[in-house]
Amino acid sequence: MFLYKIARPIVYLFIKLYRPTYIGLSNIPKDGAFILAGNHTSKLDPILVASSTKRCVHFFAKDSLYKGIKKPLFKGLGIIPVNRSIKDRNSLIKGIECLNSNHVVGIFPEGTINRTNNIIMNFKYGAVKMSNETNTKIIPFAIKNKYKFLKKSVTILFGTPIIAKDDLEKSNKCLENKVKELLSKDV
Repeated sequence: MFLYKIARPIVYLFIKLYRPTYIGLSNIPKDGAFILAGNHTSKLDPILVASSTKRCVHFFAKDSLYKGIKKPLFKGLGIIPVNRSIKDRNSLIKGIECLNSNHVVGIFPEGTINRTNNIIMNFKYGAVKMSNETNTKIIPFAIKNKYKFLKKSVTILFGTPIIAKDDLEKSNKCLENKVKELLSKDV
């Protein structure tokens, strides 16, 4: 994506301003299709996740961001719009098309920023459905701590890859548990 390449300096600036810590980067494949899936704590999370790889990450995002003057920007960044009021099969198809074209897909299975007191919210099934239908690895990640401007505070941990099996409920629970395990690690 052309616009994604232009946006890379913003990602570099983000790294300088928020000084994130990355753990487990070796779990991220250098090539081929894969899904990055983990918890959602802030509007800054997509930039943090994108900064972990030099490849374009096609994030799922609520379709209201994909309207008006922002539409060309988000389209140019490879964002996949999701209508969260329905089970949006079209967004799932677009994610599968990305994976079948050897791209990277980013998804926050909680569906929105977690503003609850729970460690994570229940995961929706999009990540495991795409993994199962395309036989693609899911790289679980966990974002810990708060973003603090000019301070080394936020950490992102990447776990070992999993591939969803036919039992999507069991696979989804496995993904949730992997993210919880990463969140419980001392860093």
